Amino acid sequence: MTRQAQAGGKLAEALVADFLQVRGLRLIQRNYSCRLGEIDLILADGPVLVFVEVRLRRNPDYGGAAASITAAKRQRILRAARHYLSGKPECPCRFDVILLNALAADRIEWIKDAFGE
Repeated sequence: MTRQAQAGGKLAEALVADFLQVRGLRLIQRNYSCRLGEIDLILADGPVLVFVEVRLRRNPDYGGAAASITAAKRQRILRAARHYLSGKPECPCRFDVILLNALAADRIEWIKDAFGE
């Protein structure tokens, strides 16, 4: 990944964290990483733990942001979430996806419970 792409990803994650906090979610952790995968944002929506994948695609040549979430990417997110949850008290959780085709709050598409897990 290029430095420009990494910087864009960090900006997108910050934009999304602010967007979700304004809507009442409480930020718990950014960029949780383990050997099994990575989770961009972990938030609490009341009693529900929300694992958030942020996808930014500025160039639609290879599909939009939604097209970048492959089955393999989904599995890495699920494995990382299971790792995060291991040893913690059981609680309800969901997997949300935030799609961005530009770095603008008015262009955010929020898909709640995107994985139906």
